[in-house]
Amino acid sequence: MTAYTKIDSPLGELLLVGEESATAKGGTALVSLSVPGQRGAATIKEGWTHEPEAFAEIAAQLRSYFEGSLARFDLEYVASGSDFQQRVWRSVDAVPYGATTTYGRIADEVGAPRKAVQAVGAAIGANPLLVVRPCHRVVGADGALTGYAGGLERKRQLLDAERVHRAA
Repeated sequence: MTAYTKIDSPLGELLLVGEESATAKGGTALVSLSVPGQRGAATIKEGWTHEPEAFAEIAAQLRSYFEGSLARFDLEYVASGSDFQQRVWRSVDAVPYGATTTYGRIADEVGAPRKAVQAVGAAIGANPLLVVRPCHRVVGADGALTGYAGGLERKRQLLDAERVHRAA
């Protein structure tokens, strides 16, 4: 059964979507985390149940992240995406808190040719788990902020907050 809730955050109201899981902390595996106005954001569907209590552990980790006391999420995710997307997302998951990498480096890490950088960007853009899968840490080859489904201002906000908290 699919459940959802909304929580407030520095990025605006987040929509959390999950499924019951016997192995996930708190009993819910995360399917999607969306921000307002996000390109390709999840929308609440008929038959989903509003269950804020099912997301207590996820919400607590998000609060800790936004407060700067959590650098790595310990959440179970529901597997989705193609094999290529999953390889890209695993590479994105490995980018350390407060650091950045480039689309080209991600392409190299997943064994894709450099000309596949656009495909890497598309896979990152299809990430259903904004914030917790840190696609905001992937930047252009020249360090420029590019391509964030949640908007470049939010990407900047997340990177700036991580740098501040990491330096503290």
